[in-house]
Formats: sequence, structure tokens, C-alpha cells
Amino acid sequence: MTIFEQQLAEVQELLQFENYPQVIKRIIDFTLDTEDILHYKETIAFLNWYDSNHESPEVKEKLVDLLNNLKLTLGSKEIKPHQTIISINELKKVYNSNFSLGPINLDIKSGEIIGLVGENGNGKTTLLRSICGELHPTSGKINYKFDYDDLYDLRTKLVYIPQRTDTWRGSMYENLEFTASCYGYKPEENNLVVDLVITRLGLRKFRSYNWKGLSSGYKMRFELARMLLRKPKILLIDEPLANLDILAQQTVLDDFRNIANSPFRPIAIVLSSQQLYEVEKTSNQVVFLKQGVQRNLVEDTIEEKHFIVEFETAETISVLNEKLNKIGLLSLEQNGGTLIATFPIEISISMFMKTLISEQIEVTYLRNITNSTRRFFVK
Repeated sequence: MTIFEQQLAEVQELLQFENYPQVIKRIIDFTLDTEDILHYKETIAFLNWYDSNHESPEVKEKLVDLLNNLKLTLGSKEIKPHQTIISINELKKVYNSNFSLGPINLDIKSGEIIGLVGENGNGKTTLLRSICGELHPTSGKINYKFDYDDLYDLRTKLVYIPQRTDTWRGSMYENLEFTASCYGYKPEENNLVVDLVITRLGLRKFRSYNWKGLSSGYKMRFELARMLLRKPKILLIDEPLANLDILAQQTVLDDFRNIANSPFRPIAIVLSSQQLYEVEKTSNQVVFLKQGVQRNLVEDTIEEKHFIVEFETAETISVLNEKLNKIGLLSLEQNGGTLIATFPIEISISMFMKTLISEQIEVTYLRNITNSTRRFFVK
């Protein structure tokens, strides 16, 4: 089964359970994948109808028809494999005697998401700006493994969205129309593509808003819409979750995953964030930076060979040491209001939970951080 067939099956299942908002998002993704004006028009006609008929019993039937038409077109289209598009070798950026970034070694592949995590001031933004060409490395090399005509063309394909975006004038829709006109869209498809992109990113009802009328979260979505119109090879996004509530964070990360993993137009996404668990659930690879030094989650997990759990309880440290020693407790550390327990790698989460029950240890919070960058924050 191809990746397109897998994604199609997922959408058909969503449709079966009448999860129309998610189905519509994925249909827009497939529509943009066709790069065909007839499909653009067909999907937009449905969206215009859906605006005032979202409770109609015809919704499901119309979505099925759209999906079947898209399947016919995309079923014969070439699927693009995920490939390394940027290779970073021994990258260093020295600012002064107090801080330097690197060495960084990292391969970035199309269709994948890389999460950069770490405390503030540890080099995440410096790395993003280095990848996009805003900063020149002190040493090392960044190899861009895709075709580009000149430096301008390269920078067009390396899209960086900072945490604080610049002010813009006019309506959101006018700005996106202008962007589309600058990056190769034909006049007859300009508005069609803009309509699809803003609907995909939840901006449809804000099309006439200006900069001051949008919240921080929607300004970030606008920037994402504008950058996607540039057809980038990679999106570099600095703290995209910073101004979003927990539900909006999940929605945006789900959008990132689907946008990156297009079978026909895959792009790479590198994002920095303080939201560890949310980023780890979404990312194909997580890189932790501590004082500019890189630690990769997979490599460190292999080396350490420990089972590590974070939890909260009212029990005392002495009582916990006694009870958890029965399953080989190696160390028990307090980190703020939580406890970090380390065991031999042979111990599993189910064994730990059985011990909690048998020893009558009540917990109010529990998380297995064996494969989480959370470990790096407490050491």
C-alpha cells in the first residue's frame, strides 16, 4: 500500500464517522496535490456551499464524490520519496567567549518533522537562522541537496518564520494574493489557491482582517499560509506553539504533520518549541540543545540503557526508596514538584505500575520519559 493509499484510507475512515472538519482539511490537501485548476474549482464550490449547508444530509455524499474524483487523478500521479534535502556537517557558530553553537551534525529529509528543544538561550533560533542562510557559520558546512538557480532562489526555498512576525498592511487576503502573484501562480489560479490555503489553515472567516485584528496565534497561521504559497523545500519555524492554547497546539501540529507528509509535495519542517511532549509526539526526530551542544534523542537512548519515569506522589523519599528498591531502583531525584526514578532498562512501565499498586503508592501524575528529551532537562 502506497502512502497515498494509506492516507486515503484514513480519510475514508474519518468520513465514515462523519468527522467532516478533518475530512475537509485532508481533501484540501489532496486538491492542492493535484495542481489542477478544475479540481481547485470543484473543491472551492463545495466549500462555498458548505458555508451555509454544513448540517445538510448531502454533506457526506458531496465529500464522497470529491474524494472519488481526487482519487482518480492522484492514483496515477508519481509519489515522491522522502530524501535528504539538507545535510549539516560539523556546523559551529561562535558569537563570543560566552556562547557558541555546535558542532551540529544533522540530516533533514523531505516529508519529516524535526523538533528542536532546549531551554531559552541554548541555540535553537541560531540553528534555524543558520539553516535558512540568515547567519553564516563560523565553521562547518551546510549542504543543500536540491536544485536552485541562485542565492535568491535558494532563500525562497528556505522559509523561516520567526516567533515575532513583522507588521503588514491591508487585509490578510490581499497580502496572500500578492504573495501568490510573486511566486509563479498563474492569474487564473491565484485566488483559487489562496482560498484553499486559508481554508486549510482555519483562516477562511478572517480573510478581510488586518494585522491588528488577528490574535498572535492567527498571525502565525497567516505567516504559515504566506510561506506555503512560496512552495518551499523546508519550513523553519521558531516557537510556533508559544501563543496557542493546548487544543490549538494539537491542531497546528496535526496540520504540520499532514502538510509535511504529502505524497506528492513533501516538505521538511524544523520547529523549535518548549512544548516537549507535544513536539515529541509529532516529530520524526528530536534534537536537544544544551548550551549550544547537540544531543539526539535516539542516540542517547541507545547509550544510556535505563528506564526512567517521572511521577508525583505524597509519599516521602525514604518510603519510596524502600518500596521501589524491590524492582531495582538506581536513583530517585527530586526536580521541582516531581520525582525522577531511574531503573535498569529491563524494567517496563507495566512493571512499575504493578509495583505502585502492590506497594499502595498513590500517584497524581505519571509519565515514562525513557525516550523523551525531558530526561535532558533534569540532569
